[in-house]
Amino acid sequence: MGRGAYALARVAVVVRAPAGWLWWPGLLAAGIGALVPGLTGRTVGVAAGAALFVGAALVVFTVRRGRYAALARGASRAGKAVILQDRSVTLRIWRRAHRWWLLLAFLAAVASSGVLPAAGGLLMAGAALGLWGKAWWLGRWEREHEALLWLRTESARRGGAAGKEVRGYVLTGTAAGDGRPGGARAGNARSGGARAGTRAGGPRAGR
Repeated sequence: MGRGAYALARVAVVVRAPAGWLWWPGLLAAGIGALVPGLTGRTVGVAAGAALFVGAALVVFTVRRGRYAALARGASRAGKAVILQDRSVTLRIWRRAHRWWLLLAFLAAVASSGVLPAAGGLLMAGAALGLWGKAWWLGRWEREHEALLWLRTESARRGGAAGKEVRGYVLTGTAAGDGRPGGARAGNARSGGARAGTRAGGPRAGR
């Protein structure tokens, strides 16, 4: 990385990074839990799990949206000395940093079925749905403004996409990086990072 250069990760990719790792293990834990009678019985457990699913999705979707919106409004145009981190790299870094927490969450969800069958797994799945919803919300902002939101990778590692370590977002054009608005994988994804001066820029980046 050149002198004075720093790396940027997509905000929406950081937001949605945990989703798949909560959704599928959550559904698996719920399926395992549905086979266990539990102290409260399957009917009560699944009903409680459904309520937790909806509640978790709504809470995760709405929490800190004001902070995201404020950071997006104050975003500045990317300079020439930044490196855009590939979507796959952002996801891999997150997975490596949180793999043991994900395992503990899965085991706790399965163990909770001894009391409320399937409830813990549905809670995890609901949180995943909320994260996907928030990424979709960010993607709608990016499409409306014809720009992509990025943040410094070291800030994302320490506090997530809207933590206290995040001082501001950076804007690029929609052609930058290898992900669509909202952080989903692009159909013609390109490999390797790129400097903002060559691929991240564009006349609409500052909108």
